[in-house]
Amino acid sequence: MGKRLLLMKLLERFKLVPVTLDNCKIFNDPIHGHIEMHPLCIKIIDTPQFQRLRHIKQLGACYWVFPGASHNRFEHCLGVYHLAGCLVKTLRTRQPELGISDVDVLCVEIAGLCHDLGHGPFSHFFDGQFIPLARPGFKWKHEHASVQMFDHLIEQNDLKNVFLEYNVGERDLIFIKEQIAGPLAVSRDQAWPYKGRDQEKSFLYEVVANKRNGIDVDKWDYFARDCHHLGISNKFDHMRFMKFARVINVDGRRQICTRDKECSNLYDMFHTRSSLHRRAYQHKANKCVEIMIVEALLKADKYIRIPGKDGAQVKLSETPEDMHAYTKLTDHIFQQVLYSQEPELEEARTILRDVESRRLYRCVGQTRPQQGCLISQDEAPSWSEEIVTSLTEEELGAPQLSPGDIAVSVVDMDYGMGDKNPIDHVRFYDKSKMDNACRVRKEEVSQMLPETFAEQHIRVYCKKRDQLSIDIAERCFIQWCGDRQDRLKKPKGGKSSAPELTPLKKDEIEKEDEASTSAQPPNRHDSVRSRLSL
Repeated sequence: MGKRLLLMKLLERFKLVPVTLDNCKIFNDPIHGHIEMHPLCIKIIDTPQFQRLRHIKQLGACYWVFPGASHNRFEHCLGVYHLAGCLVKTLRTRQPELGISDVDVLCVEIAGLCHDLGHGPFSHFFDGQFIPLARPGFKWKHEHASVQMFDHLIEQNDLKNVFLEYNVGERDLIFIKEQIAGPLAVSRDQAWPYKGRDQEKSFLYEVVANKRNGIDVDKWDYFARDCHHLGISNKFDHMRFMKFARVINVDGRRQICTRDKECSNLYDMFHTRSSLHRRAYQHKANKCVEIMIVEALLKADKYIRIPGKDGAQVKLSETPEDMHAYTKLTDHIFQQVLYSQEPELEEARTILRDVESRRLYRCVGQTRPQQGCLISQDEAPSWSEEIVTSLTEEELGAPQLSPGDIAVSVVDMDYGMGDKNPIDHVRFYDKSKMDNACRVRKEEVSQMLPETFAEQHIRVYCKKRDQLSIDIAERCFIQWCGDRQDRLKKPKGGKSSAPELTPLKKDEIEKEDEASTSAQPPNRHDSVRSRLSL
């Protein structure tokens, strides 16, 4: 009897709360349709820590350029939850031998739901631009904050026992946080570094954030959602990818693979990513607004205080170390500074008023590095002084600008893995050999695929808006590029940049010279037209 009672207690400990339509909720999403939300995830969503995502724009300053880009991190997280569950359930149905349990599915769904909890105001620009300038040397990314916020959410809302009701224990929480933090760089000779799940379930770490090749449900949702709101077509079909997804043992570890015929669909996926960066995320007006907001927040950082733990008053740049304060930090900081009355915030207010009134900094030109030359982001701050001093006052015929009148932006655009081809890191299978993983070379897919997978753009903005200052900045930028021909290409943009003419061949030049000696001198405009037509 004692053994049977002990067994009953053990079974009771592992008993799952039944999931029914009575305790689930249905969300009607414009991208994925009706999403059925697990009751534990409802408990997570109905917390202040998760609800703050309603007030953080998914695309940050893009909303000042694309009027449809008004969506927030909240709905993106719901979409990633949905796609994570769909992919894992598809793999479980197709391959029961993988041993994917209900708790595995739930943990991956929760990781998808909570993966962006740590985003700051205006999403990526807070950890990508503001924090590095406000606190040089402070190594921090929003993924770290997401893990901290997840722990804070559970503690502040007393959800640990609720997690246990659904059989989500300590090891499962570790598994969730490992997915949120992002995968570690794991070589095949290295010991398995994760604690949440054993190596036999390594493929589960590729669902939410896949650093091996960049194919994950986070991208699938923001491709579909951002394209929808930006008015840009999305050529990648994630539902088709799921139809052909299969887990195969590769070099001793299980990986998510797909059919060989889907290779072109994956190139479409990475092309969509590149297109979104080129047309929206890295749009020159968007980057200009980001630069201006960052400058305003840097000027306000010394004076803005946010209530933190135990009543502490926390600076804006120090909120990542206090989750109580960070919970209160959203895009509203823009209005808080804009409508403030304190005299010490006047400089910051002026910049934000200029953003609101569309008095933006003027882009005076852009250039790209020479082939094989990589520009570091750390070099940009010193370039403002180099640019304004590239021409003397005598050469300009006017006073020089100050370094503070110039802003330099270095923009990286790639397929997600720097200069590497991400498809080289994807494994495929043939219909006749479904358990054998192989690579597909680029040449086997098409001869029209890109040769390079990354490029950089260097943009220069003039903060003054009078025409004389803009002309001076443009001339200095062109001169600066000319002085650095070994590293930079001919600049684009600005009225001083002439169209490139197709050079004439040697024999054509000789014929033109002969004709010019035997006939009247040609009209200068006709000569330019003939060269342009060539």
